[in-house]
Amino acid sequence: MIKFFTFLSLFIVVFLLGQPTVLAADADTESNSPIDIMGTVADHDYFTFFGTKLYLPRLFLWQDDNGSTQFSTYGSTKKALASGNFEQIDYVITPVKGSMLIDFSLTSHLLYFWFGLGALALFTMYAGSRYKKGIGTSTAPKGVLQNLFEVFYEFIRDEVAKPNIEGDKHKKYVPYLFTMFMSIAFMNIFGLLPYAATATADITVTAVLASFTFFVTQFSGTKDHWQHVFWFPGVPLGVKFLMIPVELIGLFTKPFALAIRLFANMMSGKIMIIAILGLIFIFNEMYGSIAAYGVSIFSVVVTSILYILKLLVAILQAYIFSLLSAVFIGMAVEEHEHDHDHEEHIHADLSV
Repeated sequence: MIKFFTFLSLFIVVFLLGQPTVLAADADTESNSPIDIMGTVADHDYFTFFGTKLYLPRLFLWQDDNGSTQFSTYGSTKKALASGNFEQIDYVITPVKGSMLIDFSLTSHLLYFWFGLGALALFTMYAGSRYKKGIGTSTAPKGVLQNLFEVFYEFIRDEVAKPNIEGDKHKKYVPYLFTMFMSIAFMNIFGLLPYAATATADITVTAVLASFTFFVTQFSGTKDHWQHVFWFPGVPLGVKFLMIPVELIGLFTKPFALAIRLFANMMSGKIMIIAILGLIFIFNEMYGSIAAYGVSIFSVVVTSILYILKLLVAILQAYIFSLLSAVFIGMAVEEHEHDHDHEEHIHADLSV
C-alpha cells in the first residue's frame, strides 16, 4: 500500500507542477474593497503563516526568442518581475521575449496539497509500524491513531469497496480508495485552519484526482465493459451505432462530475464563510464601527456553526468521492452473462 501511495503521490505532484499557474493578485495590486472574496479563495504565490506572508519561489522552464531553453529561479514573484525577463499579464507570469514551457513555481494550493499527502503518509506509516510490531494483529489495536486508521480502513473496505465491486475483486482496489478518501479528507480539514488554503477548492487538484479514478476504471475494464461501450449487446444494429458516442461521452462525464462536485462543494463552503465574516468589514466601512460590532455577533455565531458543518462536509465529500469511484470501478469490472440470460429467455418462451 505504501508503494502504491508513493507512486500515486509522485505522479500527481509532477502533473500539478506542469500546469500553468494563475495566481491571485498580491496585496499591493488588490482593489480597495473591504473584502476580496475571490482573491482570498484563489491560489497565491505566498504561504500565510499566522497572518505573515511567506513568499514562495518561482521556478520557470522557458524558451527565449533564439530557441534556447532556460531554467530560471527567483525567490518571489516580485524578484522575477524585477529581473526584466518576465512580465505579469492577468496575474500570469510570461517571458518578455520567448514563451513559457513549464511553470514549476510553488503555490499555496500546491503546498496544502502536499500537506494532505504528507499527513496521509505519516498516518499510514505510523499504523504500518504498529502492525509490524504485532500491535493490531496479535493483539488489539492501541492508541487513538491506530484505532482511527482501522475504523477508516475497514469502513472503506466494508462499506465502500465491497458492496460496489463484485466478488474478491474489491480487495485490490481498497488501498486506492482508502488513499483517495484520506488524502481528500486531510486536504479538506486543513482548509478549515485559519489563514489556510483549501487545495480541493482548486479545479486542477480535483481534476487530477478524478483523472486517476478515470484511468483506474478504464484499465480495470473487462471485455464485457468494453463490449458495452463499442458494441452494446441486446439492441438492434442501428441502435448500436447510436449508442457508441453516448457510451464514449459517458466515460468522460463520470470523472468530470467527480471533479466538479468536489471542487464546487469545497469552493462554495469557503466563499460562504468568507462572505459572512466579510459582513463585519462591509458594515464597518458603510455604517461605522458600532454597526460592525453589532453584525459581528451574527457573523461569528453563524460562522462557528458553519465550521462544524464544514468539518462534516469535509469527511462527507471525501466519502462521496471514494464511493462514486468504487461505483465506477465496479461497473467496469462487472461481468454480465448475456448468453446465459438469452438462453433462459428462449427456454421460457418454448415452455410457454
